[in-house]
Amino acid sequence: MHIVLVEPEIPANTGNISRTCAVTGSSLHLVGRLGFSVDDKHLKRAGLDYWQHLDLHYYDSFAQLQELYPNARFFFATTKAKHSYHQIQYQENDFLVFGKETAGLPKELLQANEPNCIRIPMGDQIRSLNLSNSVAIILYEALRQTGFKNLF
Repeated sequence: MHIVLVEPEIPANTGNISRTCAVTGSSLHLVGRLGFSVDDKHLKRAGLDYWQHLDLHYYDSFAQLQELYPNARFFFATTKAKHSYHQIQYQENDFLVFGKETAGLPKELLQANEPNCIRIPMGDQIRSLNLSNSVAIILYEALRQTGFKNLF
């Protein structure tokens, strides 16, 4: 699986997500301007002992990522989606795309990809789940559906 973070802002979240990617053998793709340095001590502390096992890629824009994977399937996590993440039939090399902590994914990206937008069901009392929790929830459903390849 591929996890895509578009302009992540909080180093501890990205560190936790990098650890989740490393332990599941998923690739991590960081897109756009990051809200921290990749040398940040908080980022590395959250995933330090796994950092060397991480398949990490950087892109200046989401368009650059899509150009490199023209035939890939992308699913966009947002609280505004009609479909729940569990209603998707995931495939092994799907890309799960998440936005920055304070604003989510850009509106234009969501509108252009509306059929592939997914959400995690939750009450409306609180805005949303933590980004690293959201990544783990959706990633593990995708891995479950594809048989947890190479994890046992």
